[in-house]
Amino acid sequence: MPTLLIVHHTPSPALQEMFTAVLEGATDPEIEGVDVIRRPALAATTVDVLGADGVLLGTPTNIGYMSGALKHFFDQVYYPCVDAGHGTPYGLYVHGGMDTAGAVRAVQSITKGMGWQPVRVPVEVTGVPNRVDLHACRELGATIAATLMN
Repeated sequence: MPTLLIVHHTPSPALQEMFTAVLEGATDPEIEGVDVIRRPALAATTVDVLGADGVLLGTPTNIGYMSGALKHFFDQVYYPCVDAGHGTPYGLYVHGGMDTAGAVRAVQSITKGMGWQPVRVPVEVTGVPNRVDLHACRELGATIAATLMN
């Protein structure tokens, strides 16, 4: 069974809403045969990444960059996974108070180096997530999970 790994740093109510929406999309009853595993960024391991067929990343923007927790995740898995990850589909959702560009740029740079392939454009939300934002998060989760269906 294909596995989708959701690696997230969820320190705020806004990110919790986004994470919940992503998870709802990824576990939609119409998507069958995909095992969805969730790991906080500080707990996700190389074994998790090597066992995944797709990865969904979630992070706040902190001082114009991804969270330290997600950066720590990449620091831990980059070299052990770089040769095994070519073509791995991934998705990204980011929350910021005013801007998300730096965080998105940083994650895209690292995932490109790992050979991961985006399944769609990142979901970027500033301020309080609204219905449209949460729908985009659900669609992101559903899109990447559907990509992995047998």
